[in-house]
Amino acid sequence: VTTDNDETCELLIEYFTPRLREYIAVERVLDHIHFIEAEQKEQIAQKLRAEGNNLAADLLISAVIKKPHTPGWFRAFVDALRHSGCEYAADYIQVKLPEPEVEAENDYCVRLVEILSPSLVDINTNDVCLLCFSEDGRRMHSSITAETNNRGNMNGARELLKRIVRGRPGWFSQFVEILRKTEHQFLYQLTGGSPDSDKQATIFVVLVYILNLGLLSDLYKEASTESRQSRQSLEPSQPDGANPEAASGGPEKADISLRDYQVDVAKPALEGENIIICLPTGSGKTRVAVYITKKHLDGRRAEGQSGKVVVLVNKVPLVEQHYSTEFLPFLKHAYKVERVSGDCQLKISFTEIVKHNDVIICTAQILENFLERACSGEDEGVKLSDLTLIIIDECHHTQKEGVYNHIMMRYLKQKHKNKRLKKEQKEPVPLPQILGLTASPGVGGATKTEKAVDHILQICANLDASNIMTRRLREHKKEPRKTTVTVEDRKMDPFGDVIKKIMNAIHNHAQLIPTSDLGSQNYEQWVVQTERKAAKEEDQKVRVCAEHLRQYNEGLNLSNTIRMCDAFNFLNKFYMEELKKKTTTDQEQIIKITESERFLFNLFKDNKQELQKLTENPAYENDSLSKLRTKILQEFSTRTEARGIVFIKTRRSAIALSQWVQENTKFADIGVKASHVIGGGDQSVVKPMTSAEQKDVLTKFHNGDINLLIATTVAEEGLDIPACNFVIRYGVATNEIAMIQAEGRGRAEDSSYTVVEVKNSGVAEKEFVNEYRKDMMYKAIDKIRTLKQEDYDKKITEFQYQAIMEEKVRNKKKKQEVIKNESPSKVKFRCRGCATHVCTGDDIQIIEDMHRVNVTAQFSKRFIRRENTSRKEQLLDYEVNGFIACKDCGQKWGSIMSYRGVECPCLDVKNFVVTVSDKTISKFTKWSELPVKFPAFDYAEHARQMVESSDDDETE
Repeated sequence: VTTDNDETCELLIEYFTPRLREYIAVERVLDHIHFIEAEQKEQIAQKLRAEGNNLAADLLISAVIKKPHTPGWFRAFVDALRHSGCEYAADYIQVKLPEPEVEAENDYCVRLVEILSPSLVDINTNDVCLLCFSEDGRRMHSSITAETNNRGNMNGARELLKRIVRGRPGWFSQFVEILRKTEHQFLYQLTGGSPDSDKQATIFVVLVYILNLGLLSDLYKEASTESRQSRQSLEPSQPDGANPEAASGGPEKADISLRDYQVDVAKPALEGENIIICLPTGSGKTRVAVYITKKHLDGRRAEGQSGKVVVLVNKVPLVEQHYSTEFLPFLKHAYKVERVSGDCQLKISFTEIVKHNDVIICTAQILENFLERACSGEDEGVKLSDLTLIIIDECHHTQKEGVYNHIMMRYLKQKHKNKRLKKEQKEPVPLPQILGLTASPGVGGATKTEKAVDHILQICANLDASNIMTRRLREHKKEPRKTTVTVEDRKMDPFGDVIKKIMNAIHNHAQLIPTSDLGSQNYEQWVVQTERKAAKEEDQKVRVCAEHLRQYNEGLNLSNTIRMCDAFNFLNKFYMEELKKKTTTDQEQIIKITESERFLFNLFKDNKQELQKLTENPAYENDSLSKLRTKILQEFSTRTEARGIVFIKTRRSAIALSQWVQENTKFADIGVKASHVIGGGDQSVVKPMTSAEQKDVLTKFHNGDINLLIATTVAEEGLDIPACNFVIRYGVATNEIAMIQAEGRGRAEDSSYTVVEVKNSGVAEKEFVNEYRKDMMYKAIDKIRTLKQEDYDKKITEFQYQAIMEEKVRNKKKKQEVIKNESPSKVKFRCRGCATHVCTGDDIQIIEDMHRVNVTAQFSKRFIRRENTSRKEQLLDYEVNGFIACKDCGQKWGSIMSYRGVECPCLDVKNFVVTVSDKTISKFTKWSELPVKFPAFDYAEHARQMVESSDDDETE
């Protein structure tokens, strides 16, 4: 076959692309290839950094065969392959093909090294490397030595293995002989080395042996040499969630490979100590936890004892994420792994789940509930002594009244009881080992390093940690480029002026004097307090005006953040819903409208046309949105494959911003595919996302079906976001923990982190303060790590005793509150909308310790029923299929839930003004804040009454 014709050369390269992808080392070839333009080389290099050698090789091959060709391009490509140590790849495109049996044997050898790589990375890299390369390979020897010196022996070994498997057939025999010469006797025998062995037979036997052990799994089953996964075991260990499998746990991964810094931070935990691992987002904390889990279980099994590991997370989506992408793939070959969350039916049998599995991933509240059951004697529940290791994800939440801290307070109390038991020569209660994971413990609002030290020590004490293990990792992970984009105030804002005019008219009507600028956060707080005060005092005029002012303030914020049309649509929808409340579905009968409500409806109606017309003039849009548009366009037009996240403050603005991107043709032209992800809690009036919906969006983001994610803070912490190359915080800044979490979402090389200012947000100033606090946090951690162990232990003990004493004081107060609890008959409920008496506490019963229902005949006459326009929500034994509202004013009161075939009106306390023993309280947002114990719902009695009533009707 001649290679003088360009077309023939192109066909050869295309035909052998699957082989070339395996045997080309892109980084080295780029140094020797000169007919590709510098800009294209940089794109290939970025692809290599972001997505690995195989995909970068595809891009390199496309660049090589791209027309028009420069004279001698094919020979130059062959020379580049040779000079970069890729002789085997050069042989293929010159049709110097090995015999089929030689090629098959070489493939076996490559796979054997891949399978044994977890053991082979323990070689003395410098000694082996010295004998691996001839004089022509001294440059490769130097680069591997540099990798070993800079990033540790294991990373150097991985680099060496990646290079030698790309050599010509025969490399394996040389490598085995080098292992013998460098006195790696165990590895020499492991790879089939023996003076009198038949090489090919030995390789085959070793492979069959490994297959029988179940170690090869999907790696060997993917016989195609095109498989990307066939190289993964030789790559450095990936950060949390990299390249996840969508199936139930993905392919089995029998061995866990850690980077040197990961091994370092894990060491105390491997020796059984309680520690906190503090590593930046994207540096593989979860992978370290899986490794520690495996070693913990292996160790106990070797000693003839069972192990029980519980992994605690603080968000439902994290349960499935940790289960399917980390713990299950690595542990399922040897241990039983299960997950349980609040929206999973398995939670009702959690005790059995713990008994019959080795590793359980669950939300922290589930464990706390079952610990409480065991403590109260309600049923068997779960005890801390049943567990041998607890892993707490995002452990910086282990403070104050958080559920993590409730669990750890049980632990600390038992720990100090055990000290007393030992003194009394009694058997102490066994306690599990504790492992905390965090990217940032924060500083707790501290303004001085000493206070930051105390804050972090308190978290260490709460977790009973003997040490906080950390690495800054600047040598392993570049921090993203940070910029702040400032904006100018609008020269003209007629849309905002009209809204402010309306708000001032409402102030005058209700005789209110605001204490802050309209549109600000402080104004929002003032309005909320005004509404609560008015509801308590039964001042319906002020209450309804305050509620409408809150909506207009949100409209102003939307106008300053997104488009004027988004603000208008929000306000228009609000008024349509308010008018809808004043009608019944059956007779379209008008419900009572007060003078103030009529004033508010007419005020919006009178200004509606002007507001709508102003939304059509783009000259009046805010500058922030313009700057955001420019930044997104810049990221997508300057990167080969852009993928980013925009963090925004509210759910409503996230949805609106996502819609804006989708409707903008400029974004579509450069390939922007946007969607939003918001929280799953129901505190907001905006419909929350279910965990399934969140998972669907994030899966599409992983797969590239979505490349721009508009997210609230739900994506800042913990959720598995793939390697992004840009992050934008759009008018939102919280604390240093959130900032560090958001920065960590930009995991790819050459990533950027941009803060875009929005009017009234103060985000630039907050970001500056957060940077200062981040530096303070690292200084505080360094200071803690320099403490002598006895000084550290003394401080930890002091903090623990303080925490226990504070807990006792809180419990004493709670007991006093329980004693003070009035009879339910002393509790009265009035409609928040019109102050009409609704019911007393005697009328209320509770279902499953959660849902407060009123099934009395009198109550049913006081509300109207509205159907739920969204899909019905099915939850275990009950479903929500409508809601109830005040018959007089249309104020929503709660929902209709169908419980085991019985329809029960379920009340939401935030919709009522509550009077307890003649003391009026208007600020309850959830039932747990109301110190009244209601009786359990008597299902049998209620069902009996319904059956009897039905029989009477039939008799008549």
